[in-house]
This record gives sequence, C-alpha cells and structure tokens, in this order.
Amino acid sequence: HQLATVFQAVDLYDTVTVRPAEQFTLTMSGRGEGLPVDGTNLAIRAATMLSDYAGVDEGADIFIEKRIPVAGGMAGGSADAAGVLVALDRIWNLALATDQLHELAARLGADVPFCLRGGTALGLERGDRLMPLLNRGRYSWVFVVQKGGLSTPEVFRRFDQDRPDARAVPEVDDRFLAALAQGDTEYVARHARNDLAAPALAMHPGARAVIEACQRASLPAFVSGSGPTVAVYVSEEESLESLKELMQDAVPTAECISAWGPVSGAYIV
Repeated sequence: HQLATVFQAVDLYDTVTVRPAEQFTLTMSGRGEGLPVDGTNLAIRAATMLSDYAGVDEGADIFIEKRIPVAGGMAGGSADAAGVLVALDRIWNLALATDQLHELAARLGADVPFCLRGGTALGLERGDRLMPLLNRGRYSWVFVVQKGGLSTPEVFRRFDQDRPDARAVPEVDDRFLAALAQGDTEYVARHARNDLAAPALAMHPGARAVIEACQRASLPAFVSGSGPTVAVYVSEEESLESLKELMQDAVPTAECISAWGPVSGAYIV
C-alpha cells in the first residue's frame, strides 16, 4: 500500500537492554511476556541483520521491558527493533551513518525508520520515506488500550474490501500540515483522520465504543495506526482521571495511558 501518514513520537516507550554475548537471545517482560522470542521477533531480526551487514561474528543478550501495547497500532515492535539497531551500533563500535541505519531499518518494516528518528514526520510510500515536519505544539494524549489486538495485514485487507475506490496515492491535507507548523494543537487533534479507522472499528467493538464515548463528550479521538488503541487529545482543562471515569462507563476493561509528544526516537541512556 502507498501511504501518506503523519507520525508523532510520544513518551510511551519500551526499555531495551543489550549486552555482548556469543549468540543472540531475547527476554521480554511487562507487556511482552508470552511473545515470541525467536527469529520471528523484530528485535532478533534487527540484531541478526545488523550482524550480517557489518560482518560482526558476535551475539547479544537482549532484554526488553515492554510498556507499549502489543498489537495496538503503536509500532511497539518497530520501536524495539530501532532500539536494538542503535544499541548494537554502539556496542560493536560500528558508527554507522544515519542513512545506513535508515536503510537497515526500512528493511525490517515501514515504521522502524521513524522509530529511529522520532519527532514529527510525514511518511510516504510505505511510510518509510520520511520528511521531518515543523511542529510547534506540545500534545497531551491519553491512549485507551484494550485486550485483544488487531492484525495489521487483516485490517488492510478489510480496508481493501470496503474501499476498492480508495486513492492509489493518498495525501495529507495542507491545512493539517500548516496547523502543525503553527502550533494549532486543537485543530490538529480535531482534524486527525485515519483511513484504517473504519475497518479497525468494524473488527473491534471495544474500540468503536471508545470512539463513540469520546464523540458524545466532544473529545477529539482517533484510531492509532491499524488499531485498536484509540488516541484521545486532552487539553489543560481535562484530566486523565475524568477520561478514566468516562471510559469506565463506556468500556470498563479499558486501560488509559497518558503520554505527550513529540519526543526523540530511539536513544541510549
């Protein structure tokens, strides 16, 4: 699919710890418990790909404490892959150029290059051709998370079925980009649009209930990525607690997580 998407990095993050070892191993905690830790995991794929690319005959023990919702449309796996690339570049003293890391990231997935960069950016083609965007605003979000993720390929398949007439090369409205540059956070929040929302909401009744509750309360909200996580913009007059009360009535099992953006991409501490 050709994409036109505005990315914004927020301060909801996973912690990736990497140590030199003879072979590659992966251990996950937090939201990551029970996830695959073999070669199907993006973190392991990132490590082995970088090893092959740089000709490094070493492994690494990778520990990931996951806070980002799994299969929630928030690029958590991509963020982990970006973290592994940055960490191993340092550990192995590769000092790869930014363009080299970007190229490797793009091989792993369309969202991984942005997770390296962070900030706010326009993603074109598969989403991996990035154009940094001027963003003068600070955005306070609450992410409404529920059990039961959605498969991104399945959401796209549903989109193709429901929208056979969709534009082959989508665009982002110039007024939206101008509002970002001007710091008009209210306009951005209220005019954010996601073409994947319709299939995601059709496939996940809980996410639909969240959107409907926000509409009744006149709160700007939209589906994040391919869902089912819903991003709700909250102003200074609103609070996390008041939104939790709203969600308690609409979807009692939902979890509300506050975060703000934009922030930087993967970095070493």
